[in-house]
Order: sequence, then structure tokens, then C-alpha cells
Amino acid sequence: MTTEVRSLREFKMPDVGEGLTEAEILKWYVQPGDTVTDGQVVCEVETAKAAVELPIPYNGVVEALHFPEGTTVDVGTAIIAVAVAGAPGEAPAAPATAPVAPAPAAEEAEPAKREPVLVGYGPRTGTAQRRARRTTAAAPAAPVAPAAAAPAPVAPAAPVAAVPVTGERPLAKPPVRKLAKDLGVDLATVVPTGKDGVITREDVHAAAAPAPALPAPVAAAVEAAPVEAAPPPATGLDVRIPVKGVRKATAQAMVASAFTAPHVTEFVQVDVTRTMKLVRELKESGELGPGVRVSPLLLVAKALLTAVRRYPEINAAWDEANQEIVVKGQVNLGIAAATPRGLIVPNIKNAGALTLPALATELGALIDTARQGKTSPAAMSGGTVTITNVGVFGVDTGTPILNPGEAAILAFGQVRELPWVHKGRVVPRLVTTLALSFDHRLVDGELGSKVLADTAAVLEKPKKLITWG
Repeated sequence: MTTEVRSLREFKMPDVGEGLTEAEILKWYVQPGDTVTDGQVVCEVETAKAAVELPIPYNGVVEALHFPEGTTVDVGTAIIAVAVAGAPGEAPAAPATAPVAPAPAAEEAEPAKREPVLVGYGPRTGTAQRRARRTTAAAPAAPVAPAAAAPAPVAPAAPVAAVPVTGERPLAKPPVRKLAKDLGVDLATVVPTGKDGVITREDVHAAAAPAPALPAPVAAAVEAAPVEAAPPPATGLDVRIPVKGVRKATAQAMVASAFTAPHVTEFVQVDVTRTMKLVRELKESGELGPGVRVSPLLLVAKALLTAVRRYPEINAAWDEANQEIVVKGQVNLGIAAATPRGLIVPNIKNAGALTLPALATELGALIDTARQGKTSPAAMSGGTVTITNVGVFGVDTGTPILNPGEAAILAFGQVRELPWVHKGRVVPRLVTTLALSFDHRLVDGELGSKVLADTAAVLEKPKKLITWG
């Protein structure tokens, strides 16, 4: 009589690339006891760039979920255990109790066959190595343990009793260590609230703050509630909102960009009456194709791409390590999009080579995907120049901060009817303001001015899209 051998497979948080090392579990779509099939989505996670659904790479039955929703997990850490049916043969040698001990060994044995792939990324060929120092504290060793560990960041009082006092070097990331040094805080005296005993920036700030936080057991419970509940408290207390995921990545990127690239911003007002007329005509005629969305942003994008084609030196990046300016071979046009999770900048690959109908189609798909929260990490990498449409918020312009790794970003303000000198007479015309920020290390005033002036010229007289090729 043959028996079916079942082995326990540990599905690990996949490496999402782009330098990201962790992700937050937003939602589980399965529970222990559920049957899963190869390619079935089992959970949704949020990285520092996007929310992504994770498919399971094999068939089986869910044995355990190692982390609850809302937990941030390191790449390479097992998040779900699945009992996988094997070939008929001898009776199973290791029942369901086996996964606890072999968990570290699975790091070497399992990934060789297949790993889950996030949208936009190919399979991994290596193993996670950046977090090796934490392997001794891996939460997935027992499915029950993570439930107790997960709430640690929420309740500040718990870690005092939970963290052992040892002579080891406190665990903290380099930016946190620098912050502690700047504030004069000894990390050995800081109580960590991060996962696996890691000291966070909040821990350092708490240690550096004056002492009136002693009555906090009551205040902490009151302040923790607004994080769970949407409405702010009626008592007038401050509300603390955790900065994580896309919002955290955006904050870090903007600070890095603002204090790395010397920004210069130039402005120009332009009469876009003819462009707005063309937008209206294209909408009414349907010439770009059925269901294709036509908007002023489409014409602004085409105008900027035309200017970049005439002055390709602006489509470049600064290589600090090699002290080189890298002029990109194609234009990947980023479109800044405000989403409930924060600001993201997906880009249209090789947008400079697209016709107007193709650009309209790609732009519409990009916007729809961003609104649905389904933008993939690949869609947000490799951008070379960006447009931010601040006009939709009813403002004239701004001084946009460069997307890291890019040399220019164009802000498109609201279109308003203003008195304008046209053909020798003051008449009402539709006017907008454009602002171009650029990295002054590789873009001088002449180049930036020419790109901005050409963009404005196309929007003032759209026929230049034809005459300039």
C-alpha cells in the first residue's frame, strides 16, 4: 500500500530588488487549512514602493501563517508554511512538527527550484544576505510566537521587560546610529521597539526627549488608539501616524534629493489656448482611438518629450561613484501620482519613441493602475525625467524636487483665463505656468532654459509637434 509523502515548504518574503529589504503584510487571502495552487495569490504586501500581491509557487495545504497582518517582515524570512504533497512512497518521516528545527536549513535547500516573482521582476538567483545578523531571532520558527512579537512596536512599555540586557553592540541601522551620535544619545541606554530588538529613529528621539513622559502608560494607550481608528480623538490629543511603506520611501528620497542635487527652478507663463482647443477637438473626434483618454497632461507630456529630443543632454543622471554624467539612451517619462498610500512616480518606458495615440494609451493605463494601487516596483524604476501635474489641485505652480537619479522635473500648473496681449490687444486667454527644476551639477542655466522654452513653445503653438518632427 502506497502512502503520499507530504513535506512542509516555507514560502519566504521574496526579494523585490531596487535595494528594498523589507515589506509589510497588508492582507492575507488564505488561512491555515486552506488548499492553495501554484500561482494563487496568498497575500498582499506593501514595500517602500508599491503594494504587491504575492503568488504561492506550489500546490498544497496552508499549515501556518507566521505573521499577522500589519507586520513588517525582512526579505528572505518565511511568512507562510505549506504542506506539499510528494510522490507516492514510504510513509512520511517528518510530520508537521518538523518545520521548527529545519527552518534555518530550508534557507539553503528550498530556493534552488523556484521562488515567487513580484510583478515586474524576474526570479532571484541569489539569497538574501543583508539581514544575516538577525537569523538567530527569526520569528517564523513557531507559528504562535510571532503573534506576541508583532505588537511590540505599538506598545512602548512592553520592550522594557522583553529585551535582555547584554554586552552586545546595540542593533541599529547606520542612519539611526548617526542620529544618535548627533543627538548625543548612547545607543546602549536606548530601549529598542523595532523588530528583533532593532533600535529605530523613534527610539532615539524618545531617549533624547526631556523626561515628562513618565505618566505615559495612560497617554500611550490613548495615543495608540487613533492609529487603529480613522477618526481623530475628540479630546484634542496629538495623533501619531506611523511613517512606513510608500510614504517612508518618498520622505527618504525627497530628503536625499534635496540635499544631494543642487536644485535650480525656472518658471514661464504660456498661452495654452491653442493646446486646450486641440485637446477638445481630439476628445470630440476620437481620432486617437476608441476609449483613449485625452487630457492637457497628454499634450504637456508630448511637448516635454519634444524638447528632450531636441536637447537630449537633459535626459541624464549624475554618477557620483565614477564622476561621470550618464546621458540616457531612452526617455522613461515619470508621472507623479498622489495615491492613498503616498506619492509614487511610475514611468512610461521609452516614451520618447511613442506616437501621440500610443502615449495617450500608456498614460491612461499608468494613471488607472496607480489609482487602483497596483503599480509594480518595475514601473517605478528607471525613470529619467518627470512631470508633476500640480494644476489639478488648483495651484499655479511650485518648485518640484527632483526624483532621485533624474536631472529634471516639470511642474504643470492650473490653466486659468487671464488677460493676455494677443495680436496687439489685451484679450482673455487660457494661460498656465510651467516650472522646471533641474540638477545644476549636469544641467546649466542655458540647457534648462532651452528645454523649458521649447516645452512652452509647443504648448503655445501645437503645430510645432509637426514642424519640429
